[in-house]
Amino acid sequence: MTTTETVAARRSRTRLPWLLAVSALLVVLLVVSVTVGSRDVAWADVLAALDGATDNVGQAAVAKRVPRTLLAVLVGAALGVAGGVMQGVTRNPLADPGVLGVNMGASLAVVAGIAWFGLADATSYTWAAIGGAGVAAVLVYTLGSMGRGGSTPLKLALAGAATSAALSSFVSAVVLPRNDISGNARSWQIGGVGGATFDAIGHVLPFLAVGFAVSLLSARSLNSLALGDDLAAGLGERVAIARAAAALGSVLLCGAATAAAGPIAFVGLVVPHLCRLLAGVDHRWLLPFSAVAGACLLTAADIAGRVVASPGEIAVGIITAVIGAPFFIYVVRRQKVREL
Repeated sequence: MTTTETVAARRSRTRLPWLLAVSALLVVLLVVSVTVGSRDVAWADVLAALDGATDNVGQAAVAKRVPRTLLAVLVGAALGVAGGVMQGVTRNPLADPGVLGVNMGASLAVVAGIAWFGLADATSYTWAAIGGAGVAAVLVYTLGSMGRGGSTPLKLALAGAATSAALSSFVSAVVLPRNDISGNARSWQIGGVGGATFDAIGHVLPFLAVGFAVSLLSARSLNSLALGDDLAAGLGERVAIARAAAALGSVLLCGAATAAAGPIAFVGLVVPHLCRLLAGVDHRWLLPFSAVAGACLLTAADIAGRVVASPGEIAVGIITAVIGAPFFIYVVRRQKVREL
């Protein structure tokens, strides 16, 4: 048995234990997220708050922390899976909803909808965000595919960075003349889960559910696409349909997550790379790993933001940027991508 086969066999035996371990870590983080913050909360207050009581400050704090924790889990899982799918669809190790400008496309659509079209409810925000994410994804892939050699990781990353910068400028141009929405829009652009409510979560949950389902059902197709389009077609895969279906799942996840929490970058870049160390390249395992690990990362970032800046807080979008930017540079250097 070769070294590669030995590593693959060992990894296949350890996947389930690792998935259970990461899931256990998520449970621990959920407990910490509810009990720890600018004010630590006793278990008696936690249990009372879960029954609907808000008689004291501790119980009121738990009542606010539970929905924000749930939102952090959902958004982190969505961005982790979306990043794994995007990397599989494009065969690009640098693919990420933030790096490729997809999140910023969703942001521009929501802000423009609020400022110019009177969007006022969470469901309309979600539809606008999904539409904007889809348009941005198509635009970036088209720009990154131009020129000699078609799409390459670095060309897609550069196209995404340029598109993201342009869309961010458009967002500022829309927001600045509108004092009535500028304050909320600026804080939302940073990305965070503070102020989450069960009603807001309920509006985006159906979109997230469909996005998760489509993405997970695309796992086998992504494994075929990883072999190359010609070989995938030879194995009976409908390449264009498989790529479009997987991309649709990632766009749904990105759009819904951005509508709920703002444009949070780098989760979709960091998480799939780390999960490949545990799960390998099989997307049937990689995507569930990415969902749980993404939830862990964003929940931990939310906890860190509340603890480090207590009694205030640092938005999770800032925490993930601090973690993700150096990792992005590391991936670029490790892949040694030189072709423009």
